Parts: sequence; structure tokens; C-alpha cells
Amino acid sequence: MIRMTQNHILRDRALAFRSRHIPGRPLVLPNAWDATSARIVEDAGAAAVATTSAGLAWALGAADGDRLDRDRALGAVARIAEVVRVPVTADIESGYARGSVGIGDTIRAVIAAGVVGVNIEDALYGSGEGPLRPVAEQAERLAAAREAADAAGVSLFVNARIDTFLRGAGGVDLTLERAAAFLAAGADGIFVPGVVDPVTVKALAEGIDAPLNVMAGPGAPPVAELAALGVARVSIGSGISQAVHAVVRRAARELLSAGTYESLAGGLDYGELNALLGSGR
Repeated sequence: MIRMTQNHILRDRALAFRSRHIPGRPLVLPNAWDATSARIVEDAGAAAVATTSAGLAWALGAADGDRLDRDRALGAVARIAEVVRVPVTADIESGYARGSVGIGDTIRAVIAAGVVGVNIEDALYGSGEGPLRPVAEQAERLAAAREAADAAGVSLFVNARIDTFLRGAGGVDLTLERAAAFLAAGADGIFVPGVVDPVTVKALAEGIDAPLNVMAGPGAPPVAELAALGVARVSIGSGISQAVHAVVRRAARELLSAGTYESLAGGLDYGELNALLGSGR
């Protein structure tokens, strides 16, 4: 009975998460990397929690870029899903698997962790074969993800990440070509990091027949402007994690050199943070 209730909750969260991808009224996701950051993001009013693969890998002592194994990554993601009540979507890099069969295994593990969305990227790391995975191969991996999710009865939102701009591998035309193939394979949305230029974003939003996700940060147009261009989802990747780690370095250097503590000013109150973690689900 408990298991059936959990499955029902997960299915409801998946549908709720899917419904929030509206062009012109984007889902805004401040990315988290551990249970504490996830609770803070949820408490700030986020409608969902998205993980950052880079921030998560760094928190586990690993580098980003397909260097973290599935069990360690999804163990951390499961802890995030355990402490929040809102839907969770996970950045699973290339899927923590070499082939499409392994992608299916990852998706089953993702759903078991309580997650209702994934990002799957098409970049290749360390292979020497080029910056992007061939279209047909990536489409096969996305199809395997879709099949595994559908078999589990969860409307998992598969966000196909296209790294044409981030890796300097192509422009609008190539991005649209890859997007069409990935949507035909079963993806639900398209994530194009590395581009915030309004003209380009508008061309992508108009040319992609699915919700468009862009990655914003300092120097990018505000969310309202991205919304007006037709964007359906705005995330900030590892931005918050990088900012937090900058505070760690600044405070450590100040303490070890000047022997002072001014970098610690403005931190969250101990009692407030402790209460926040104590009020999790």
C-alpha cells in the first residue's frame, strides 16, 4: 500500500513538472547540488528543484564531465529527492552509461530515486572522436530513456541537452537539426546551454517544436526578457555552486593570511539553517 502511494505521488509530480514548461512563462530553476542547497532552493519558493551535475560532482570530490559513476551520483540525487516536496529533475550528464541498454538502467534508477525529469547531454568527453555524439547514436540513447520511463509508468520529462554552442560545434541550423531528431526519438524538451543572445534564443524558440531551456547567469537577459523570447525553462547550471565555493576560498584565504573573518558576514543564521533542515519532509 505504501509503495502504491509513493508511485502515485511520483506520477503526480511528474505531470505537475511537465505542465510547468510553458513558453513565455518559464519554469525557473536555481540548481542545487546537495540536500541542503535543495532545501534552501525549495524554501525560496522554487516550483521544482534541478540538480547541477558539476556542482554535485564537485561536492562528491570528482570533476564534472562524465567522471562520476552512476551509483555515487544517483545516491546524492536520491538524498535531494528525499528532503524536498517539490518535483526534482536531475542532470545525469551523458546518462552514466556507455550504451543505450545502460541508459535504460540509469533511468530506472533515476525513477527509483524519486526523480521526475532528467537532462541528457550530447557532448563527448575524452573520446577523441569529436565534441558531440553522432545524432543517430544520441537519438538511440534518448529513445532508450523514453522507453524505460514509459515502461515504469512515469511521465519522466526528458530534456535533451544540445552542446552545439557550449562546445563551439555549430550554430542555429545544426542545433535545430539535432533538436528535431532528438524530439522524434522521444525527448520532451530541448536544453541549449551557452547561448543567451536574444536574436539566437528567439530563433531557437521559434524553430524548436518543444519547450526550450536556456542556461542563464551574470550578463544574461533577465528572466522576463527570456520569457518574452519564448523560453519555457531557465536554469543556471553550476552558477550558485561556483558562487558558494568562491566564498569558501575567500574566507579561507582571509583567515589564513590576515587572520580576520569579514568574508563570513552575511551568512545564514545557524538556527534558521538548522530549522530548515529539520523541517524537511
